[in-house]
Amino acid sequence: MAKSLYETLGVSENASADEIKKAYRKLARKYHPDVNKDESAIEKFKEINAAYEVLSDKKKKDEYDMYGDQIFGGQNFHDFAQKQSTNVDLDELLRNIFGGSSGFGGGFGGGGHGGGAVDLDQRTTITIPFAISVLGGKHHLSINNEDFDIKIPAGIKSGETLRVRGKGNSGMGKRGDLLIKVEVAPSPTFERKGNDLYANMEVPLREALFGGKVTFDSLIHGDITIKVPQNTKNGQKFRVRGKGIVDRKTVLHGNLYLTANIILPKIEELDEELREMMKERLPFGETSSKE
Repeated sequence: MAKSLYETLGVSENASADEIKKAYRKLARKYHPDVNKDESAIEKFKEINAAYEVLSDKKKKDEYDMYGDQIFGGQNFHDFAQKQSTNVDLDELLRNIFGGSSGFGGGFGGGGHGGGAVDLDQRTTITIPFAISVLGGKHHLSINNEDFDIKIPAGIKSGETLRVRGKGNSGMGKRGDLLIKVEVAPSPTFERKGNDLYANMEVPLREALFGGKVTFDSLIHGDITIKVPQNTKNGQKFRVRGKGIVDRKTVLHGNLYLTANIILPKIEELDEELREMMKERLPFGETSSKE
């Protein structure tokens, strides 16, 4: 039965606790990033700490001695660590595999949860476009030497976690799940508050003055028509019921809130006669001085 953690520290499987500690200290001094500036030293230092994290803890060592590298899916620890996603914390990974922690502070120690159950679940984080978060869709993943698509449900929020069964770590003939924390990229057009959407709506001057209809791309429900009343002011608010984001539990939609942004025409593009008439007949502002 292969047991690569002993090979990592350069000790035999029958090594005593003192021999394991002595070997660890020697290698840690050699490969510590403050001493060894070689880029490969960082990964080597992590592996040394990982080996010591397990072999210095009797409970973990007994479990490792029983199963060996089967715990890492039959791979040696070096290969197992290299194939993990860059988003996976190896400290957390070891704690999940072996449970608990020895309390050693050399890189793989520190706090952890109790219990000896093997947790093969793997965790990662993805960032999805805003449109996919509200409309739903697919997201492609490359992890553990696998390429596959996951389904993104409509209405998912930043910070929510999706579970993909059977795509996690392997060990002892089993395979865990992949837990994916979802982050949503910001939108240049919309702001989300709960299941409501907020956006600015461009309103031409003509419709703002005399009233009319404005078409707005609501993202979720496509183009919708907004009735703009006469004398609409810049910054005026409009509420469109049921045109927001679907609630994943109730299947009800939130609202869409629009703020009018009055678009003024360029004066040089207006008809000369109209320009002169406006210049003569438009009222002065209240703060304008009069002679």
